[in-house]
Amino acid sequence: MFGIGSDYVFLVVILIPTAPWISSVRLLDQRLVPSLPWDSYRRRLSVKPVCAELRRSDAVVPLAATVVVPEVEDRVETEDYERLAKELEHASPLEIMDKALEKFGNDIAIAFSGAEDVALIEYAKLTGRPFRVFSLDTGRLNPETYLLFDTVEKHYDIHIEYMFPDAVEVQALVRGKGLFSFYEDGHQECCRIRKVRPLRRALKGLRAWITGQRKDQSPGTRAEIPVVQVDPSFEGMDGGVGSLLKWNPVANVEGRDIWNFLQTMNVPVNSLHSQGYISIGCEPCTRSVLPGQHEREGRWWWEDAKAKECGLHKGNIKQEQVAQHNGNGNGAAPSNGSASVTDIFNSQNVVSFSKAGIENLARLENRREPWLVVLYAPWCRFCQAMEGSYVELADKLAGSGVKVGKFRADGEQKEYAQQELQLGSFPTVLFFPKHSSSPIKYPSEKRDVDSLTAFVNALR
Repeated sequence: MFGIGSDYVFLVVILIPTAPWISSVRLLDQRLVPSLPWDSYRRRLSVKPVCAELRRSDAVVPLAATVVVPEVEDRVETEDYERLAKELEHASPLEIMDKALEKFGNDIAIAFSGAEDVALIEYAKLTGRPFRVFSLDTGRLNPETYLLFDTVEKHYDIHIEYMFPDAVEVQALVRGKGLFSFYEDGHQECCRIRKVRPLRRALKGLRAWITGQRKDQSPGTRAEIPVVQVDPSFEGMDGGVGSLLKWNPVANVEGRDIWNFLQTMNVPVNSLHSQGYISIGCEPCTRSVLPGQHEREGRWWWEDAKAKECGLHKGNIKQEQVAQHNGNGNGAAPSNGSASVTDIFNSQNVVSFSKAGIENLARLENRREPWLVVLYAPWCRFCQAMEGSYVELADKLAGSGVKVGKFRADGEQKEYAQQELQLGSFPTVLFFPKHSSSPIKYPSEKRDVDSLTAFVNALR
């Protein structure tokens, strides 16, 4: 551009940088790290200077990105995101991440929990685009998670935007109900104060957010999540229904592939993972899982499988499932149509009890032989995970004088099972002694054959 002053002629040259081209990255399966064309990384020419005022509220801590992200010019969004989700259904996480960052610039951020979703940050870095990261500090995270936050900030040279719960609300909850009320009346209230409301404030400063949800993470709630969707639960900066987009780049990736990626790329991870923790949340509500247990079984283990959402992704729960959740967040399988679910624990050595049958067994004070009975729901992933060991145990106990049975305790039978059979969550294993009417509940989460056998031998 030429300029003419009173005494001088000057020339101003504006250089527009382009993002680096990631050439043929083939470290893993092509769905994880594909080759991306040069054109997919070209920057839009119409961006505001980095010193311009950002068009967003103070809902999220300002200017806490990896680098200051130039904001894409305003434009009317008329894209059909259901159609886009179908188009990206078989795209790699890197391609999905690149599309999300390209479309929303500074108005999108990655939600980082301190677990294996650190993969999202690595994917964002690989796109070559600027990106933002935020996290919810509930005040009750594990020390190892806080250490990971610090490590990630240094590793990627970023500043994580931390969101905190309202101190007055936390104070009222703890003073009124104690530090561990969630063990008695469910986790929903605590999560609502410490996680959901801070998240709501954060999202009001965005037009889109990026999550680490995967379809294989949680039974009953995440099996059908798309790679991009209009967020059904939260609002963005423009307000109103449909004002916020939710991107799930790893929705179609299995957990083991995420870990292959993390190891190959030498990404820092939470040290709790090496101690048997897979899904990591707040310290009082997270524990390690055993081989064969589903990863989500380490979260809110005193509640049912279908209740294992804290409220951040409550839109995953379909309307027909909402009625299944009572006040404490414990869920029940639908009573109508549940017979179509394939049954489990099928073996000639496992007796299937009807309600009348289990009632008769429970009333007996002198039985011919002791019984081991599992209270289960066939849709429960945790029940499915122990099916092999339980059937093997039944075969092992055949002819030993101990009978093995099962009772489907979901749907219409759940209330009875809770009141009369000590059902807390699925699966519940009971031992009915030979000379006592009161069953003894198996107290451990170890559901391998040896552990169950030791329980039986101690009581038979």
